[in-house]
Amino acid sequence: MELRQLRSLIALAENGFSVSRAAERLHLVQPAVSQHLRLLEDELGAPLFVRTGKRLTGLTDAGGKVLAHARGTLAEVANIVAIGRDHVEEGRGVLRIGSTHTQARYVLPPVLRRFSQAYPEVEVQILQSTPGQLVEMTLADQVDLAICTEAIGEHPAFTTLPSYRWNRCLIAPLGHPVLSRRPISLGVLCEYPMITYLYGFTGRGRLSSSFAKVGLRPRVVLSAADTDVIKTYVREGMGVGVIADLAFQPEQDADLGMRDLSHLFPWEVTKVAYVREKYVRRFQQRFMDLFQEEANRLGSRVRVQAPGQAPAPE
Repeated sequence: MELRQLRSLIALAENGFSVSRAAERLHLVQPAVSQHLRLLEDELGAPLFVRTGKRLTGLTDAGGKVLAHARGTLAEVANIVAIGRDHVEEGRGVLRIGSTHTQARYVLPPVLRRFSQAYPEVEVQILQSTPGQLVEMTLADQVDLAICTEAIGEHPAFTTLPSYRWNRCLIAPLGHPVLSRRPISLGVLCEYPMITYLYGFTGRGRLSSSFAKVGLRPRVVLSAADTDVIKTYVREGMGVGVIADLAFQPEQDADLGMRDLSHLFPWEVTKVAYVREKYVRRFQQRFMDLFQEEANRLGSRVRVQAPGQAPAPE
């Protein structure tokens, strides 16, 4: 049995049992992947694949168990390689970060600037996706670390590091009547068309449940995964925005007023996660340390007042 056979099995399962897509993923020709799969099945002496005609359409019970162990085996091989590289070339490698747009756009820039100064020969790759997809990407070793608020916190396969708390704020063009309302309540928010995040992103689920608990339903006219898109349509006058408070930047957003909404909604916690048995290289640990330092800074930053903002409650 060879590692390349296990890699072909995993690639097949992660690409919809398409041999051509698995081959593309592995940078191999299709006949090579087909041979790996055939040899693996022959050596084990048990059918691993469900077949429809000549097509592979799934895994048998035995195939599912082999796949789980194959992933574990390759993870351990990766750990061994990482240990060796940490001692031979500590300052070189690739750091793969899975992140949502909000983290990549508003939190990571100062972290990565400092990281790149400390490790100029480490290539950083940022893969943006949904929280649910970040879980799958981390489990499949497509990213080293995942950073988001939803989905990763309770997963039993992850070591999870809570980093910082955040809440929400209201944004609207300067002069908009909502900015002068005192106090801002859930009922007040329901009086205006709202622009906010898609379900599954940046606390949208708990935002909606906060309204539902008191029998209210906001009039959401547009939702997006990208905070900058939300700001764009707020500027277009389509509605008031409800965004993560850390995404409001007083200098860049000087044309918008902001009101704190932390008295209306539960606090959210952004986390960093990686597979529990993963060997963490020194530069990966340094990145997490820098991220936590930035998280500590954000804890005070989000209270900064901006035009149109009411004083933040102590």
